[in-house]
Amino acid sequence: MSSFPDYYQLLNIPKTANQDEIRQAYKKESLRTHPDRLPANASTAEKQTSTERFQAIADAYYVLFDPQRRKEYDSIYASRPSSSRTNDPDSSTNFFSQFTRRFGGGGGAGAGTTPERPDAEGVFADAFEEQLLRPEVERHAPWWSYLGAVCGGGIGFIVANIPGLMVGAYAGNRLGAVRDAKGKSVASVFNELGGSQKAEILRALALKVLGSAL
Repeated sequence: MSSFPDYYQLLNIPKTANQDEIRQAYKKESLRTHPDRLPANASTAEKQTSTERFQAIADAYYVLFDPQRRKEYDSIYASRPSSSRTNDPDSSTNFFSQFTRRFGGGGGAGAGTTPERPDAEGVFADAFEEQLLRPEVERHAPWWSYLGAVCGGGIGFIVANIPGLMVGAYAGNRLGAVRDAKGKSVASVFNELGGSQKAEILRALALKVLGSAL
């Protein structure tokens, strides 16, 4: 390998980062580099570059978040000269396939097997916190959050008394927070998301609804 992917650089974290810092960095960088955030008139080359970096971010998280894989990666990292380390996403493709053939299973079940490359889209796991609540306008006072909690609580109480009030107040608060953070309605924010993000939100919401019904 002529170049070595510096996964710490890709996630913009120090080598001493703990698991929570790695997780938070992954969420931040994957949201920042997601191809759907490119303008509508982005060129094919720009989309390709964004997709490659987005995938490299997922590779970095896959390797660094697992303690055993991180230990093996750090061993290789220490043996490579600093001049060969790069945050160029292209360097991750070949390295990742070779690395996972040797250490892909980590320390748990499946060790010694070669897993599939991680699905970069899997970062979008939560319906609201990761998708809709990315701040874009300065927040002064969470008026819509308060109003949403009151309205949601009222509707929830009508439907299911005290339990419904609690669930409704929480849901209303979260929906109101979208408007506080974005300066626009939930529907407007949702319509501006990319197709894959919309699908992930709907899937997450369906799981939440079905899960609460069981």
